[in-house]
Amino acid sequence: QVQLVESGGGLVQAGGSLRLSCAYSGRTISIVKVGWYRQAPGKEREFVATISWGGGLTNYADSVKGRFTISKDNAKNTVYLQMNSLKPEDTAIYYCNAYYNGVYPPIDYWGQGTQVTVSS
Repeated sequence: QVQLVESGGGLVQAGGSLRLSCAYSGRTISIVKVGWYRQAPGKEREFVATISWGGGLTNYADSVKGRFTISKDNAKNTVYLQMNSLKPEDTAIYYCNAYYNGVYPPIDYWGQGTQVTVSS
């Protein structure tokens, strides 16, 4: 089992910044990568960014490249998403994800989500 707890969402004006945090715990030894996804009202959940468990590889959706940065602090067991130059279209519930391959088939663990609202 892996537990993920997000925090840091809120209301911000367009052009502003927010930093999301995801604290992870549990059987983390078999996590391959962690990342962030988001779901806007009436839309499907979409990929935002991922980082490999070792921290060496990152991947971003085209819509957030150059504005968002994902990072990982092993000492604090936390993954961050720094979001700059926010746009109204970034408004969504943001979910932390951990891809766990300690079992077959692998499991996607999810946090409860944190709301991000960007006003124009």
